[in-house]
Amino acid sequence: MPLAVLLAGITGSGKTTVAQALVDHGYIRLSVDEEVHRLHGRYGVDYPEHTYFERERPVVEAIRERFAKELAAGRDVVLDHGLWRRGERATWEQAAREAGGHPIVIYLPADREELLRRLAERNQREDANALTVTPEALDDFFARFDPPADGEEVIVYTGDLGKLVATLSAARQN
Repeated sequence: MPLAVLLAGITGSGKTTVAQALVDHGYIRLSVDEEVHRLHGRYGVDYPEHTYFERERPVVEAIRERFAKELAAGRDVVLDHGLWRRGERATWEQAAREAGGHPIVIYLPADREELLRRLAERNQREDANALTVTPEALDDFFARFDPPADGEEVIVYTGDLGKLVATLSAARQN
């Protein structure tokens, strides 16, 4: 059964870094931010920031279709998308099951000070994975993020990629 790795974390928590690393282990990486960037350009530069979600919505649906097709074809997938809300995570987990995949949610916790440090560096870049985030926007993100609840099955990412890959390999065997 192919694995559907679902990354849950606030902007700057390391989702893209983990997703890119999993590509080296045979995963198909699906990135919402990169597809929005490909279609619409830079956030806040080529289009107004307040229009991001209307641009993102059809991209998420297209990625969900590809996600299901890749899993149905027996390929492991990593979704490079924040999945901030519990309901979002549950929807993607269900989509993975319906496509014949085994969903695994990886939670990437990060505190505000660490995220501010990472985002200060990232805000200098201009690529698809470098949406500019102000400290005020980060506070808003924290207010809208649902950390995994006690009833949610998640693997907490500690920064040890080798351990994560081993845990995913073990999950594939079960």
